[in-house]
Amino acid sequence: MTILVTGATGTIGRHVVDHLVERGADVRSLVRDPAKAGLPAGVAVVQGDMLDVESLRSAFAGASTLFLLNGVLADEFTQALIALNVAREAGIERVVYLSVIHSDLYVNVPHFAGKFGVERMIERMGFEATILRPAHYMSNDLTIKDVVLQHGVYPMPIGARGLAMVDGRDLGEIAAIELIRREQADGPLPLDRINVVGPETLTGENVAAIWSEVLGRPVAYGGDDTAGFEQNLRQFMPGWMAYDMRMMAERFLTDGMVPEAGDVERLTTLLGRPLRAYRDLAAEIAVLA
Repeated sequence: MTILVTGATGTIGRHVVDHLVERGADVRSLVRDPAKAGLPAGVAVVQGDMLDVESLRSAFAGASTLFLLNGVLADEFTQALIALNVAREAGIERVVYLSVIHSDLYVNVPHFAGKFGVERMIERMGFEATILRPAHYMSNDLTIKDVVLQHGVYPMPIGARGLAMVDGRDLGEIAAIELIRREQADGPLPLDRINVVGPETLTGENVAAIWSEVLGRPVAYGGDDTAGFEQNLRQFMPGWMAYDMRMMAERFLTDGMVPEAGDVERLTTLLGRPLRAYRDLAAEIAVLA
């Protein structure tokens, strides 16, 4: 019984693999360059690409459960549908899919709409699946830590509605728990959706205040300029992706990422411990600065 993990060398995928290994699972990872994978001992590493059907067939052969993670790419939707079809060919029935919270609400945001399409495909194909819907990753703020530390400004335009940002370590552990639950089930389990959130719903002003407390000096919120956000992102990512991120930020401002009733309690019970807070991440960054 083998759990196949795609995206295993990324930020979230590594946490998933680590937690599966800790729990004694038989893990196989699909990676582009095995020489650079750096995964734990005992993890079977298979070279492949999400658009290389033959490599997927080789990687999926003999696997019993699939963790499907697709990066935010122009062909993300195509990659996911190919993977699901190959999985079905290989006889894989159990899937844990990494989607995003409010995928059915942020309908104008390309990567949200794509993930919602994948969710519907999973349902229509009849997989026994858990669909994880995480909120915004806390770790995304690692990309702007220098702005916070050097200029005293929190520049992410996250608005006043609030985001229930999640720590990637919590997300990885929850994914591993769900993968093992499905892998070890005696019979079919119904499709389930889990909103994966953090313990607090934070506004831009809230996050700036946390940084001020952690650093012991004022940090201001940079405001809700999504056009400027897009222009800044264009310096280090393709224009289509920067625009996608702008569309997401605009939905932050109008809708936020607010948990449903009972989400935090469900996750706390699943993990058997409290969820990690944003302040914990800020403090870790401050110590290393």
